[in-house]
Amino acid sequence: MKKHIANHIYHVEILPPKQDSEKLDADLQAFAEKYQRVLDSGYCICLTDNAMGHLSFQGTEMIQELGLSVKPDQVMIHLNTFHTKANLDDILQACIGQGIRDLLVVTGDGSDRLPKLEPADIGASGVESVTSVELLRYIGQTYPGAFNLGVAFNPYEPEDHEFAKLDRKIAAGAMFVITQPVIARNAVVDKLLATCPLPVALEAWMSKKLHLLSQAVGYEIPESTVFDPIETLRLLHRTYPQCGMYLSLLGFKTQYHLITDTWVS
Repeated sequence: MKKHIANHIYHVEILPPKQDSEKLDADLQAFAEKYQRVLDSGYCICLTDNAMGHLSFQGTEMIQELGLSVKPDQVMIHLNTFHTKANLDDILQACIGQGIRDLLVVTGDGSDRLPKLEPADIGASGVESVTSVELLRYIGQTYPGAFNLGVAFNPYEPEDHEFAKLDRKIAAGAMFVITQPVIARNAVVDKLLATCPLPVALEAWMSKKLHLLSQAVGYEIPESTVFDPIETLRLLHRTYPQCGMYLSLLGFKTQYHLITDTWVS
């Protein structure tokens, strides 16, 4: 993870197909093409876990069923708390079998269609529900040394609360941090970089859908706002040259060929 950040190697988010897709064959082909393109570029592929609570195929399932290659340090699996215990361990065992070491461990987005881990499932005591902290601790204790464990940081939450939560995540075994979307210099991010002992990557929002960005950052961004994702990415590289970039909702047809120029220009 430190190598990715130091060398500006991008972390490119790819969403696996939804299980109820009406065009599954096309979605599978598109997923495989995106996966291979990122792999060939030398960037890190980041596969989401039922993003936004939508029931989707798991990244490890896609890799196995489509016969995709896994290169060291180039695949990261998101893992959240909305699983059965058996499914959780199946995913972790599949990661080990496929040579995947990087996990981004988050509490996650739930829905009525998704089960939720109970504290007793993973030996957590003194808590009413499982969060990323308990999940981190379980993975580290059950699979010692098997994974590089990452966590999220939200600079738009109350500052003291978010830094206290980060301290608990670090105590539970976190090894790197990825922020929520950053679109300009941010005082809380500055503090994070000055105080956090772990490598930090910044999420760069690559979509022009500002209503989704508003949901991600927790405050309203008017749809009339002029927002150029590529120019914003260039700004982030200039402002935070020490950080890697996590690219969410990247347009593979319209933006992918432009991203290299953002950090060499």
